[in-house]
Amino acid sequence: MANVNRQRQRMVDIQIARRGIRAESVLDAMRAVPREHFVAPELAEFAYEDSPLPIGEEQTISQPSVVAAMIEAAEVGANDRMLEVGAGSGYVAALLGHIARQGRGRVFAVERHPSLAQSARRHLQDLGFGDVTVLTGDGTRGWPEEAPFDVILVSAGGPEVPKALMDQLAIGGRMVIPVGARRDQRLVKVVRRGESEFEREERDRVSFVPLIGAQGWADDGTRSADSPDFGAA
Repeated sequence: MANVNRQRQRMVDIQIARRGIRAESVLDAMRAVPREHFVAPELAEFAYEDSPLPIGEEQTISQPSVVAAMIEAAEVGANDRMLEVGAGSGYVAALLGHIARQGRGRVFAVERHPSLAQSARRHLQDLGFGDVTVLTGDGTRGWPEEAPFDVILVSAGGPEVPKALMDQLAIGGRMVIPVGARRDQRLVKVVRRGESEFEREERDRVSFVPLIGAQGWADDGTRSADSPDFGAA
């Protein structure tokens, strides 16, 4: 256990902090949440390499440095109401949950694969994050019953920013989402400034699994019929 803890601290120091992540809340969360808990036992030895790892259903747990960059870009605060789309095995939701513990924040997550949603709930419960709520469903539609959200993080790449997610941002809310081709995207930060006013900023190039759903990609690789077709948020 001590060796795993040292590996985690080393990952944060070398792969996260040295790459420019400065938000203490993000660094603290990365140091506290055991990434090995969210992968299969046979992959635990690779948990603190800065790379994605398979978690089943052709999905991955995201690269730690990219996760840290997304959380920092979203300016996540301890009192924020947060939504993660594409919960996978629950790692990012746990990081957000750790930040929320420092205040009155709430974390909600959506995962379309029932088996992954179930494992995410179990992992989160095991680590004491039972207050993080995981829904099985189409993440491109968000979670309207729990909106508005101060923060939305999308852990899969869509052809554009889903309108449903934009509508569920609170005024002043921030969303970070990979946008582009199915395996080649740019991180996009969207800030809601008014009822119909949004700012959009493109950031680093990334490669996420496709965002499948009514306002994302279809299973056959085409753009879904309900997916928005616009060039700017």
